[in-house]
Amino acid sequence: GRQHLWRKGIGDVSGRDPSSDMLPRRLMTVLHLKCAFTPVVKAQGKSKLLPCSLAPWSCTSWRFLMLGVCRHNGDKKRDSSSTRQERVIRRGATGTFTLFTAGAARKRAELAKSKLGNKLIDIPKVASTAKTPIPINPLSIDEWKKLKADAYNKTRFEVSMMEKLLSNHADIDVAKSLLVFVTMETGTIGYELLLKYLALCVQGHHLNEVLDVYAIMKTNFKTMDIGANSLFISGFSKTDRWKEALIFLDSIKKMMNPSPRNYGDVIISALQHKEVETAWRLLNEMESRNLQPNEETLQAFFDCVKSSCDKQHENMMMNILSYLRDNQIYPGESLLHSIQSWFESLPGRVWEGHKTTIEYSGECHICNTLLESIQLSDEEYNILRDCVMNDVIQGRDVFKKTTPEELQHFQSFVKSRLPFDVVIDGLNVANISAKGTQSRILLEIVSHLAQQNLRLLVLGRKHMLRGTRNWDKSHMAAIRKYADCFFTSNISEDDPFLLYATILSGNHCKFVSRDLMRDHKACLINKNARRLFFKWQRGHQLVLSHYNPGHKIKFEVITKYDTIMQSTQNTWHIPYEEGGVERSSYEVPHRWLCLQNITEKK
Repeated sequence: GRQHLWRKGIGDVSGRDPSSDMLPRRLMTVLHLKCAFTPVVKAQGKSKLLPCSLAPWSCTSWRFLMLGVCRHNGDKKRDSSSTRQERVIRRGATGTFTLFTAGAARKRAELAKSKLGNKLIDIPKVASTAKTPIPINPLSIDEWKKLKADAYNKTRFEVSMMEKLLSNHADIDVAKSLLVFVTMETGTIGYELLLKYLALCVQGHHLNEVLDVYAIMKTNFKTMDIGANSLFISGFSKTDRWKEALIFLDSIKKMMNPSPRNYGDVIISALQHKEVETAWRLLNEMESRNLQPNEETLQAFFDCVKSSCDKQHENMMMNILSYLRDNQIYPGESLLHSIQSWFESLPGRVWEGHKTTIEYSGECHICNTLLESIQLSDEEYNILRDCVMNDVIQGRDVFKKTTPEELQHFQSFVKSRLPFDVVIDGLNVANISAKGTQSRILLEIVSHLAQQNLRLLVLGRKHMLRGTRNWDKSHMAAIRKYADCFFTSNISEDDPFLLYATILSGNHCKFVSRDLMRDHKACLINKNARRLFFKWQRGHQLVLSHYNPGHKIKFEVITKYDTIMQSTQNTWHIPYEEGGVERSSYEVPHRWLCLQNITEKK
């Protein structure tokens, strides 16, 4: 059987210290709580788009913006055969990396790094060596004394050493020998040290030791912090005493919102013990607390429920799939496999799954189903328009970015000239390239779009009219001939103006900008509105993928279909996270699982 910490002296693991049999008696006496915990806050980096995005297939002609056909003055005429043209379009679009394609941000970073060449020097990482060595085998009390005497910080030697053992996934017997040393030296073990030992036990799945530590802490400490309760949830949920994890979960609720991991540990254990109703109750409770379950939790439902799937359970699983769709959650390959296995296990039906990519047209070449359009329906567009006007344009902080007078003037200006076909963020577009002056870059792009007989609105700032080296007055005068222009004060932010003009112009209107609009999406209070905003953005944002002054101008392809989990009567199409592809939050996968109900064919 397993050797327990408190049933067999910790010193026994080294075979060197016969006095270790005193540990259980000493340890079960007084244990003092003398520690403070400092929350660790993770800094979140802010991603910044580079000037150019990779897009091997893109377009410049407005008539073919949605088809991805490139045209340019001086280019050869297109093939007259529409069939051949569509085949070329699809071939180009399949491998396209747009602003919103998973992995595009990583590819842009790699491209920028390669362009820097020798200017970017990789500084080799020097592995930090600990001043105090980490034992790989249990030590005797004398050996620990010597190690502590040589340590730089003797005051926190024991806690620091346990932290190192934890971070290095050390052998549990080494940690036990350290506790023997502490007990023999001080007569007690502090709360902080015991908590870190508990973390090591949970990490290594030493479940009997977790139960023993709980008995000690329950006896000697009146209360336990969130960290201890979380560790006990993780440990107990893997034992036959898993229901006690619900008590620890309730203890955390009294202090703060439990984490998705806390809920997930209990849910998975409940499913493994056939307590399906308890698992569903906790999952619904998570949703009411606005907590998103992790993949392991959702996967457990598909894995455990398929063995006893009735109509009620099937409806519950469909609710989970609807949850993934409504929250635009893309499953990883492991969860995807469980979803496919669940479909294939449904009684009385035959489902077949294949991984695939979707054609540019939105058609699945496995089942020939046409996926949902990226364009918003009239109902969806009206919902989004009202939410953007209320939450973004008329939101609490809009006047931090402009003045009431300027906003009113702009609204009157736009309403008197509606509708526009394209709204251009002038300052953003003018900084697309380091080659040429900003005014010339903006002029070339505006004139190019104007050649397509489009109604244009250019948004800029008043300093662009001063006549400087970067902002030539003759260029700005030419721009005003091609497009309506509105120039805000230099302290105003352009994005609310751009959103207002674009959305008010109608569902056909596009906008040109490299801005990701994440701050404005976050301003939307309604979850459904945020999903609609992202869908609208991917279907309406024109991003320059290639610009060379005086030469070809290219825009990224706008796909015709929405990258979201969707279904018909006999099919499911699920976009998923591809292993090894680093996806930013604003990017969408390009790999899909096609599931077909082929019962009738059989």
